Amino acid sequence: GTMESMYDMYHTLKSMRKRQLAHQVLNLAMIVCSALMIWKGLMVVTESESPVVVVLSGSMEPAFHRGDILFLHMGYAPFRAGDIVVFKVADREIPIVHRVIKVRGAEPGRDDAVLWAGDGRVRASRI
Repeated sequence: GTMESMYDMYHTLKSMRKRQLAHQVLNLAMIVCSALMIWKGLMVVTESESPVVVVLSGSMEPAFHRGDILFLHMGYAPFRAGDIVVFKVADREIPIVHRVIKVRGAEPGRDDAVLWAGDGRVRASRI
């Protein structure tokens, strides 16, 4: 009588907990998969391996501040003064965000020389 109904109620609650746990795990898996699909879709559309970057330093202030989120796309036009570029350097994991200051035309057998710097920097760099 009473003992059997308590036993049945316990098993019903136990199976509901398993079901709820399975439901939560599936929801989490769907969220993770959706985020990955959105990221991969952005990679395809923007033709960039990092379609979104977060500004980590103050070198581009006042144009960009720490914590700003930049949406990137791969451009194929030649660099022009004033363009903002994001690039990776071999020995650094963090991408660099700078503004092109000057582009010198290529000489025969030589690549273009690009002078760039952060807006908040006094010294420019060359690639």
